[in-house]
Amino acid sequence: MTSWYPKNGRVIFHVDMNSFYASVEMAYNPDLKGKPLAIAGNPEERRGIIVTSSYEARAKGVKTTMPLWEAKRLCPDLIVMRPNFDRYREASKEMFQILANITPQVQPVSIDEGYMDITDCKYMGTPIYIAERIQQTILHELDLPCSIGIAPNKFLAKMASDMKKPLGMTVLRKRDVAKKLWPLPVIEMYGVGNKTAEKLQTIDIHTIGDLANADVLQLRVLLGINGERLQKRANGTDDREVDPNAVSEFKSIGNSQTFPHDTTDDVEITKMLRKLSKQVATRMDRKQVSTNHLQIMIRYANRKTITRSKPLPDSIYTADDIYATANHLFQYHWNQQPIRLLGVTAQHFIDKQESGMQMNLFTYETEAKKEKLYDTIDQLTEKYGTNPFKSLKEVKSNSITTSFQKDFLDDFKRQ
Repeated sequence: MTSWYPKNGRVIFHVDMNSFYASVEMAYNPDLKGKPLAIAGNPEERRGIIVTSSYEARAKGVKTTMPLWEAKRLCPDLIVMRPNFDRYREASKEMFQILANITPQVQPVSIDEGYMDITDCKYMGTPIYIAERIQQTILHELDLPCSIGIAPNKFLAKMASDMKKPLGMTVLRKRDVAKKLWPLPVIEMYGVGNKTAEKLQTIDIHTIGDLANADVLQLRVLLGINGERLQKRANGTDDREVDPNAVSEFKSIGNSQTFPHDTTDDVEITKMLRKLSKQVATRMDRKQVSTNHLQIMIRYANRKTITRSKPLPDSIYTADDIYATANHLFQYHWNQQPIRLLGVTAQHFIDKQESGMQMNLFTYETEAKKEKLYDTIDQLTEKYGTNPFKSLKEVKSNSITTSFQKDFLDDFKRQ
């Protein structure tokens, strides 16, 4: 048994739930099993996209991020369900509790995947035995399938878990890298997106093997320090530890949304910017931070995308202030062409309790007037148990946003 555990190395698992949202719905309603099922938001609008789908739907060509109308064209008998976030949160909490029963060295990455360091679990059995135990426990207790990658580091564990789905289990050792990873297209490597792959192809890097054996100086010129980092990963090297406290770390808070149709309408654009600013402010409030750097994203009808950011002299955290800054950025950089998508992102955070509001003569009077309003809202919220100025539609909203996966980590942190 001890031969499975290296003397000076680690044994890392990457546990990846298979088709998580769809699988949770099947667990709640077994009649859905074996049928093409997709989870999507806003099916009546263009921004309705496939969030996830069952493997039966995938066999018909249905893919994540595919427009709903296209998915239905490929699979006319597709069953479409709106997301049930409460179910997914609860299922995820139970899944991570099963992992925590094995070892406290668990690092959630999102609502449906996480890393485990089982190096100190020798007394439980071989890594294969422990992985089978985890997989079967999740399947029998939650009726949910997962795949597990077993490797000496996080990168290889992640790559291994993607090699066999659903209910897969793959061991990927460093000595296997040349045979199992190098022949794969570079776009299939974790950490390489479409834009990075396109850049790599300009210097004739098409496979992971090409990347592993490329000139490191050329990679640094092309991709900066990330080029060298990716090359090390392509050679199977990754010294990142499994960090249970990493769930508390975040670098940005952003929301984006596609319009139902390409638009140049000021009213629609203003309404969207206010909505996104409010969502960002709400998430910042949950984390008790303010920001001194804001970024907007504009995607035009031709899919050209620009991002523009602005450092702020004073930290902000209210929806009004975020909107004011986002709108200023937008008005300055918009080229008047039809817009497909908008995004607002806050960066460079400061603990709200430590920062305070750096008021000056121009902001003091405005903020002072707002304080009475804030106090009244807080008093009514305390009395009635919820903010009475929130619309019922907002409270019960069940639409997909870009923040749900990340915000789950806050829930995990508070457990």
